[in-house]
Amino acid sequence: MKLAEQVLDAARAHRWRVATAESCTGGMVASALTDIVGSSDVFDRGFVTYSYESKEDMLGVSRVTLQEHGAVSREVAAEMAKGALRASQTDISIAITGVAGPGRSENKPEGLVWFSIASSDGVETEEMQFGAIGRQNVRQASVEHALRMLLKVLTMPK
Repeated sequence: MKLAEQVLDAARAHRWRVATAESCTGGMVASALTDIVGSSDVFDRGFVTYSYESKEDMLGVSRVTLQEHGAVSREVAAEMAKGALRASQTDISIAITGVAGPGRSENKPEGLVWFSIASSDGVETEEMQFGAIGRQNVRQASVEHALRMLLKVLTMPK
């Protein structure tokens, strides 16, 4: 069974709906979930917020947070996840912001990606350093990590 299918099944078991807020992955997590037939009972919506302005407008990320920490940061990932939860009809959201490459961005290394999950249980944030493995590989590794994070939260005993 695909990882995305496992996430959907786990969300169904909790009767939870899912939203995504993506920057460096450009909607790839939403795509992985919606590739599965019948995902509409679980997947509500995805936000692709690549620019600072879209993060502010669509998710309510603070301009101050963006200026002080940059788009690729723990703080922005957390605000993205909370914003997606607030702006959707869901119980859980996953946010991803990172440097897919090639090269550094905002003095941050290629392959640095921040993930954050928000739900009624709070916010959990993780940093991954995938390294300079190439743009598509960073993006694909980020999708897999995001799905694993969702699965972990959705399969924890309540």
